[in-house]
Amino acid sequence: MKMKKLLALLLCLILAAALLTGCGADSSGTKEYIYAADQAVAEEPMTNAIRTAGGVLTEESGSADLTTQAPESRKWIVTVNMDAETEDLDGVLAALNDLIAELNGYVEDQSIYNGSTYSSHRYRSASLTVRIPAQDVDRFTEDVEGIANVVSKNKSLEDVTLSYVDTQSRMEALETEEDRLLELLSQAETMADLLEIESRLTEVRYELDSVTSQLRTYDNQIDYATIYLGLEEVQEYTPTEEPTLWERIRDDFTDSLERLWESLQNLLVFVIAALPFLVVYGGIAVVLALVIRRLRKNRKAKKAAAKKPWSDPSQTPQKPEDPQ
Repeated sequence: MKMKKLLALLLCLILAAALLTGCGADSSGTKEYIYAADQAVAEEPMTNAIRTAGGVLTEESGSADLTTQAPESRKWIVTVNMDAETEDLDGVLAALNDLIAELNGYVEDQSIYNGSTYSSHRYRSASLTVRIPAQDVDRFTEDVEGIANVVSKNKSLEDVTLSYVDTQSRMEALETEEDRLLELLSQAETMADLLEIESRLTEVRYELDSVTSQLRTYDNQIDYATIYLGLEEVQEYTPTEEPTLWERIRDDFTDSLERLWESLQNLLVFVIAALPFLVVYGGIAVVLALVIRRLRKNRKAKKAAAKKPWSDPSQTPQKPEDPQ
């Protein structure tokens, strides 16, 4: 009888141990499944971005010339640097404003230097920071080449896909945390819990505003390319090809004649401009010369009189008579 009770008790213990083991395994498996699901949701945007990119460029930066087509699946910040020459600065600026308005762009910054007059010519320049929709940046550079002589240009592409996706995921995580904190705030029972939840909620909202602002900045930089354009008003365009020997001789000789003619013009302008000063100072110089000449004459006359003291006959001494 005792043996049967012992066996029954042992069997109950084995069943209880098996049941507890199964429950523990089920609970652990559930936690692992939730964690794996959360990780999959958090990493899905990043994984998709990397998969679509094909690992061609790194996160930091990528560069290409003006004809390179960038993968559309990535997030690019396009920057263009251009230097151009023109014979009519005002006309080119007006044409640029029309072109920018046509492409739905805008001028972010503009500076115009009216220059200084040198050799009877005024040299002027301008610098502009233009924002153009990224899909129209190549058309803009081509149209600029049609209205001005482009001396140099450079186009760079910065890949910010990973940073953009990371910022977007951070924003979504903060929004989720904000919703949970608001739910906990409505369920708070003590003042301590209420204060703690409100403090964390303030921190989350501050971080969320910062991340949202950063994401908007990314969107603006990605949607609109930045073009730094420098314009210089010149008399002659910079040649795009290397001139031959005879062309160099001809150009240098022509330049020498032009410089000679300009120097003669400048001399004539200087003489005419300085004519009032020449008349006044010249008159003063003539008067001073006459005064100095008169003084020299008087000085010479005095010296001559001092050298011949007995030249007057009335003052000539008489010889004494000899005694007889």
